[in-house]
Amino acid sequence: MAIRPEGDLHSDAFWDGLRRGQVVVGRCLDCRRDFFPHLPTCPRCGGRHLVDATVSGSGTVYSWVRVHRALSDTAVVEPPYVVATVELDDGCRMFGRIEPHQSAAIGLAVTAAFVDHDGWTELVFAPRSSQ
Repeated sequence: MAIRPEGDLHSDAFWDGLRRGQVVVGRCLDCRRDFFPHLPTCPRCGGRHLVDATVSGSGTVYSWVRVHRALSDTAVVEPPYVVATVELDDGCRMFGRIEPHQSAAIGLAVTAAFVDHDGWTELVFAPRSSQ
């Protein structure tokens, strides 16, 4: 059985957002910057006037790594898969898988997608279609 992520005081809004098909980050009302993960104070200015903000989930791949071997017997996804750092258009960075993993490239324009698992939802990023 796969391990299910457990929310806490700072991450519940993020996990609840994923269940609704939304990407939720922290927003500082003092410096007007978004950040992830949720923290008790703003990592940029130290402000304490924070709110949850729903963002588009679109961004650009900043960095990535391809995983070829499962680190445990309870892996949710079979290797190979790619985990990327994505610079969101809304101004902060997040981690997530790239699907399909063969498309991973630095500078790739991506958008959020949501994968339901047993009792939780995973944020993944898919290549943005050019229009």
